[in-house]
Amino acid sequence: MEEGGIEESGSVRSSRWVDGSEVDSESPPWSIEEVESLGMEQQGTLRRRLVKKPRRMDSLDVEAMDIPDSCKHQQKDISTWSMLAMAFQTLGVVYGDMGTSPLYVFSDVFSKVPIKSEVDVLGALSLVMYTIALIPFAKYVFIVLKANDNGEGGTFALYSLICRYAKVNLLPNQQRADEDISSFRLKLPTPELERAINIKEKLERRSSLKRLLLLLVLMGTSMIIGDGILTPSMSVMSAVSGLQGEIPGFSTDAVVVISIIILVVLFSIQRFGTGKVGFMFAPILAVWFFNLGSIGIYNILKYDVSVLRALNPVYIYLFFKRNSTKAWSALGGCVLCITGAEAMFADLGHFSVKSIQVAFTSMVFPCLLLAYMGQAAYLMRYPSSVERIFYDSVPEILFWPIFVIATLAAMIASQAMISATFSCIKQSMALGCFPRIKIIHTSKRFMGQIYIPVINWFLMIMCIIVVATFRSTTDIANAYGIAEVLVMMVSTSLVTLVMLLIWQTNILLALCFPIIFGAVEFIYLCAVLSKILEGGWLPLAFATFFLCVMYTWNYGSVLKYQSEIREKISMDFIVELGSTLGTTRVPGIGLLYNELVQGIPSLFGQFLLTLPAIHSTVIFVCIKYVPVPVVPQGERFLFRRVGPKDYHMFRCVARYGYKDIRKEDHRSFELLLVESLEKFLRREAQELALEMMMSPFDTELDNESVRSQDLSAASGVDDLQVPLLSNRETGKSRNYDSEEGDVSWLPSSSMPPEEDSSPEYELSTLREAMNYGFTYLLAHGDVRARKESWFLKKLVINYFYAFLRRNCRAGAANLSVPHMNIIRVGMTYMV
Repeated sequence: MEEGGIEESGSVRSSRWVDGSEVDSESPPWSIEEVESLGMEQQGTLRRRLVKKPRRMDSLDVEAMDIPDSCKHQQKDISTWSMLAMAFQTLGVVYGDMGTSPLYVFSDVFSKVPIKSEVDVLGALSLVMYTIALIPFAKYVFIVLKANDNGEGGTFALYSLICRYAKVNLLPNQQRADEDISSFRLKLPTPELERAINIKEKLERRSSLKRLLLLLVLMGTSMIIGDGILTPSMSVMSAVSGLQGEIPGFSTDAVVVISIIILVVLFSIQRFGTGKVGFMFAPILAVWFFNLGSIGIYNILKYDVSVLRALNPVYIYLFFKRNSTKAWSALGGCVLCITGAEAMFADLGHFSVKSIQVAFTSMVFPCLLLAYMGQAAYLMRYPSSVERIFYDSVPEILFWPIFVIATLAAMIASQAMISATFSCIKQSMALGCFPRIKIIHTSKRFMGQIYIPVINWFLMIMCIIVVATFRSTTDIANAYGIAEVLVMMVSTSLVTLVMLLIWQTNILLALCFPIIFGAVEFIYLCAVLSKILEGGWLPLAFATFFLCVMYTWNYGSVLKYQSEIREKISMDFIVELGSTLGTTRVPGIGLLYNELVQGIPSLFGQFLLTLPAIHSTVIFVCIKYVPVPVVPQGERFLFRRVGPKDYHMFRCVARYGYKDIRKEDHRSFELLLVESLEKFLRREAQELALEMMMSPFDTELDNESVRSQDLSAASGVDDLQVPLLSNRETGKSRNYDSEEGDVSWLPSSSMPPEEDSSPEYELSTLREAMNYGFTYLLAHGDVRARKESWFLKKLVINYFYAFLRRNCRAGAANLSVPHMNIIRVGMTYMV
């Protein structure tokens, strides 16, 4: 929890999240404002004003994204040995894709540029070496890894980080009450702070910039899903193709068949979870990297030590000067040496920043450089071996062991990318950007290990089609590079925004990042886009398909949510119905699921019209995904009373992060919810007792406030000298707020005063209702575009979005609730 009061830096106390066991009045009832006096010429003085905070008998009057211990990542101090052990584990999860790139990089580069002199080999080697040094090493290891969201990486993590510093969120469950997500703190005026505030204001003011930011994030996620199709195809086929030169008569058809068999096996074992075979991954990749480095040193010493001249970047210039257009085309093959670099950031949540940095600098980076230099040394002696350069450069006696390890490494690289695809889809589902589909958690210890059956079989079918259609690693490589470069460009754009908005980096240093790395990535993008007709269209087609699905779902969900806000029921109408709500109250607890944080949903009115009776206790449950990775269990529920006490109506907001598991047993969810509600009721009674003790003091100061206001009006004294407990809002505070659907002060009640002041009566009523069981009140909604809407909107909402809603998992399936406990009512939302 953040502490109240004034911070030494001069920042005003930020609001706090409060759960059912802790209400807003836990924080001091006074806020302090510091105002700079403008009357003094020599020096400014600060005058302080105490203002009584508005009282609220609930726990929802807080900032929506200010979840304790979630906005700032606190790295745990781990020992050196633990960090080294974690660095070893990263080999099997993070670096599998990048580690298998020596299987196909030079074969693809020299398929475009024939080797006619040593300049061609040295130029290509220099390109590969400096590409690895610039993008994964300089960009990701030293800069991008620091732009994590509470230890989580990936495009959605960057988006959630930005959303907490500016109101740019376009997710479907945001209302006015939960838009105050800025985490800016007042500092001494600096040019960087002023620039950051200007950027923040522009982002918040222009909806086009918000939409562009969301599209960037969705495009990056779509490209990662595309990689989940291309990585298994490319890695497995490259490993199997080594048999063509070793076994006589081993044709391309045989390579395709064996590759398909391996892919089917690979996707079939996904349902068992990566945890079952994960302990094997790191040792196998460690042996793989060791072999890459050892064979590289062997080839350098045996064939040509002069390849070390490639450290001179002049050979890159000579390479382009000699080959011109062909060299430009060869860049598309060179970019394959950094495939999987994005996994260093995307898989950050499973490891620490230091462990990933140590593994790359001490093991991955040097072994890859040695492997490429060794292959280049072999090509200096045998330039005709470009098609099978990796396996030809392996000593004959080691061929079969290396082939087995290469095949296992290719499967591990594929496994890591498939798991990353599952994680991206889960994050986008949690943030309302992907249709609800079934997610299976394969590990009780590690929440990140999940399995999504529909996506798994979709990826398998697509991989089989890609391998059977292209039949060549060269054509697949043309498609592979585009997806990787586009993901990197999205990360560059988002990290630049983080530098300007959050880190408040010096403008010159902040601009160097996109200028240097963005320029290199743009050059590579232009090179790979030239291969669109040669297979490059494939990842663009995949990404476009997933982007349309994700954006359509987000667009329809936001419109549906806005429709619910417009059609919510006035609290005045509920008050007129009385405590019986115009019907019969029967024992039991009704959990009415809706998406509103404030106000009475129109769904409740539909239930009152349809059902002959309503439950004695009604709880409006809102499942809210907030853009932080994890919400602690103790911070899960927020409560607010709806209406007078004898209505027995409450609002519960259950908050989940995009990494949280929501596969809870309904019984444990119900018990936890009731336990939190009981804590809230007890705390509410304590607040009432404190208020009654303060009432004589308030009365005396009320009389003083009237006199002081008269004196201020007469003498022209400014607002700073109004007495501390000025009750200008007293008359208004005892009225119901129809906008928020709750009560600012303790609501009136028809129960006896002694029951009003004690929570025992209401707690006993709650327990009695609990004994009668829970009923889940859900909507069977249909979303339709209005008649006056544009044709394109009608097409998207009435057909595409409606199709996705019909074929995705219903809310009841996600709740894991028996059907006998569910009551549905039909609703039509006109958007």
